[in-house]
Amino acid sequence: MYNGLVHAHSGLRWLALLLLVGSVIVAISKWQGNGVYTDGNRKLYLFTLISVHLQLVLGLLLYFISPKVNLSLMSDKVYRFYSVEHITGMLIAIILITIGYSRSKRATDSVAKQRLVGIFYGIGLLLILAFIPWPFRNLGAGLF
Repeated sequence: MYNGLVHAHSGLRWLALLLLVGSVIVAISKWQGNGVYTDGNRKLYLFTLISVHLQLVLGLLLYFISPKVNLSLMSDKVYRFYSVEHITGMLIAIILITIGYSRSKRATDSVAKQRLVGIFYGIGLLLILAFIPWPFRNLGAGLF
């Protein structure tokens, strides 16, 4: 079960990143071009929100069953990364993405909606990219 969750969490990361990059590009281009907030945009932003929340659920499951999470071994960089840094960075990113989606729903004009999504999703994307255990960081994780 553990290996299946790890592969699901790692593989679905690419879908979440793809949706997040697409959402940021669409939102910023529509914001800068004074584009109209369409139903298609709303669906893209919603699917992005759903994908990062799905990643959160899988990540929380892994957090409680992973042998890499051990709060008593903070001197080791791998344990510290998975026990504190990864989960904290991802939680902040997901909170920002959720705030951006919620605030854009309440905004009245189209440009404000796009601006909110572009800013909050963009900051969330940067945080997610910073706290992914990329293979070059030597944290015992691969690309999939």
